[in-house]
Amino acid sequence: MRKIITSVAVGSLFALGACNQSAEEQTADAIEQNAEDTADMLEDQSDAANVSEAGEEALENQADAVRAEGENQADAVREAN
Repeated sequence: MRKIITSVAVGSLFALGACNQSAEEQTADAIEQNAEDTADMLEDQSDAANVSEAGEEALENQADAVRAEGENQADAVREAN
C-alpha cells in the first residue's frame, strides 16, 4: 500500500507543478489526497450490501489506518526540509 501511495504521490507532483507551492508541499498534499481517496474507496466497499458486519468494520479500520499513514508520510515530507 505504501508503494502505491508513494508512486501516485510522485505522479501527482507533476500535475501540481503549476501551483505556487513548494515541491515538498505539493508532494505532501498529493500523499494526503491519495490516502484520502484510497480510504474513501475502502469505506465504499464497507458499505456494499454483501459485506458482513465484521468485514465492514475491518474495512473501516483499514481506511482509518490509510488516512493516518498518509498524514504521517505527508508530515514527514513537510518536516524533511
